[in-house]
Amino acid sequence: MDFFTGPDTPAARAALDVCHEHAEPWLRNHSLRAYSWAAAHAATHGIDHDAELLYVAALLHDLALTPAFDSHLLPFEVAGGQVAKVFAAGAGWAAPRRDRLAEVIVRHMRDDVPAEQDPESHLLQVAVSADVSGRRLAGFTDTFTAALLHRFPRLGFAPAFLDRARDQAGRKPDCAAADLFRTGWETRVLGNPLDPPAPGPTG
Repeated sequence: MDFFTGPDTPAARAALDVCHEHAEPWLRNHSLRAYSWAAAHAATHGIDHDAELLYVAALLHDLALTPAFDSHLLPFEVAGGQVAKVFAAGAGWAAPRRDRLAEVIVRHMRDDVPAEQDPESHLLQVAVSADVSGRRLAGFTDTFTAALLHRFPRLGFAPAFLDRARDQAGRKPDCAAADLFRTGWETRVLGNPLDPPAPGPTG
């Protein structure tokens, strides 16, 4: 099964176009990896889900970290959910499906959601936590992980992502990103096994 390619629907193709246009390569690859982690986890654990909804959420979930969509008032996941709703309206999605898309994006920064309660949010949470901080990586095979990183390289993801998240936390001290920094999350991100440690000084 190919976990690296999203569903072939107009909305999925448009989401990929938007991600390519607005997200820097390191952030775009993170979003693409997020879908792949999620799809692989779903297959391994037999989690039925809406593939199009999951793909669009994965591709757009961090869009509010980009300069074009940054909000100075809303937490980035909330702003991202609102941007995604506008995107989904343009894609012709009905209001309940637009609301679901925003819900999945907002929930990716919240406490874990059981798969039986909300499979798409659960899958995006598993995927993002694996890619950002290395959580649950043991649930993926080495072969899959290596192929994923080859297909969508990290391109300096950890420090670049932390810079954006730190900026969000500084401007919005009550947001979920600020809460994460108070838990030692930065250390976990920098220690993610997906990012080999930088070589030390020689000589």
